[in-house]
Amino acid sequence: MAATTPYTPTTGNIPQTAPANVATAHTVKAVPKTRVVAVVGIIAVVLIGLNLRAGITSSAALFHELQQVLGYGALVASILPSIPLLCFAVAGLGTSWLTRRVGVEKAIAIALALLAGGLLVRGVPFTGALLGGTVLAMSGLAVCNVAMPSFIREHYSDRTSMMTGVYTFTMSGGATFAAAVSVPLAQQLGSPSLGLAAWGLLGVAALLGFLPVVLHSHRNATKTDRARVSMWPLLRTRLGILITAIFTFQAFLAYAVMSWFAYILTSQGLSASESGLQFGVMQLVSVAAGMILLAFGSRPGMLRPALYLASSATLVAIATMIWLPTSLAVVPAVLFGFGLGIFPLVLVIISRSGRSTAETTALSTIAQSLGYLIAAVGPFGMGLLHSATGGWVLPLSLLSIVAVALMVTCHLLTSKRTASKTGQRTA
Repeated sequence: MAATTPYTPTTGNIPQTAPANVATAHTVKAVPKTRVVAVVGIIAVVLIGLNLRAGITSSAALFHELQQVLGYGALVASILPSIPLLCFAVAGLGTSWLTRRVGVEKAIAIALALLAGGLLVRGVPFTGALLGGTVLAMSGLAVCNVAMPSFIREHYSDRTSMMTGVYTFTMSGGATFAAAVSVPLAQQLGSPSLGLAAWGLLGVAALLGFLPVVLHSHRNATKTDRARVSMWPLLRTRLGILITAIFTFQAFLAYAVMSWFAYILTSQGLSASESGLQFGVMQLVSVAAGMILLAFGSRPGMLRPALYLASSATLVAIATMIWLPTSLAVVPAVLFGFGLGIFPLVLVIISRSGRSTAETTALSTIAQSLGYLIAAVGPFGMGLLHSATGGWVLPLSLLSIVAVALMVTCHLLTSKRTASKTGQRTA
């Protein structure tokens, strides 16, 4: 086992690999930015954040209509919600290599180009185009998911919490807006496929907004040697395992819920517009919850209560989804939205980790890639179980087990045993 030093999300110490696990790469390092460039960078982060869930929630709100118009069967209907997670897992693994070759900024620009192109391809009213465009767009999202914590760590290291809050706030805002207007937009355009493709324009805007950051980084770079950190030794540490686990469980729950929430309500009697509205409520609550939990959990000793609040809200939401009538769908919508607020807390832990951008990227890559790979079972499994049983009780009951596992992981991550090894204050 490689020798390691203690890791703590609070101080930023990450397990350091022994020399055998570290290689150097000839890379570039940007010089300090001017105030104007820093502001442009914040605007770019906002535009990127708006895109990173809109492509997912817009399609989730239209799954029922897409299946009716395109005529695909239960297998494709089960696979489609799992594509984002599979792309996040597979494409995300290549992010460390890509950022070493071209830099964090250029890697994000490439990702945004893939995102915009993939979303536009989905406008073709053909099942193959829907699947292919989704793979392309979600691969771009995968790179952004992994690279953004590193971008924030590198360019805004003294404002990590603030920039993570801005990033996740706009991410949730974009998801909320997309969920609320996707159905009406598709109706206005006369096609659910065109309703999906329209979000490609938002991707183009993000790419154009980020280009000044890329150009500044390219023109004002200096040569340096940077250590390349192997991500796999992180899984031999207690905290590396726990961070990967918490990311896995929250992603499993989030994407299972985001993929099927509106569909469940529609299948239970609500109209597509009403289901989309409740989906939008869930996303809107997640915006406020993320900011509240981020502010609450960033205080000394309050991380554990914040994680408890979010994970328990998800567990209660699943119970209300099973037992309450559809007319009270706003209750699980609000509770699920609050549970989704755990995501910013996890991102802050990752963004503050490591003594360098390379270390942050390594932890982000392993946690997100493995997490999303396992989480892909959620949407796919729920779809298959629904097809097999004709109902949602069993899929939701099994989902509650994952919610319990998330609560246990939150407890272990903030336990005194972990704190004693890392110096972290927990409760």
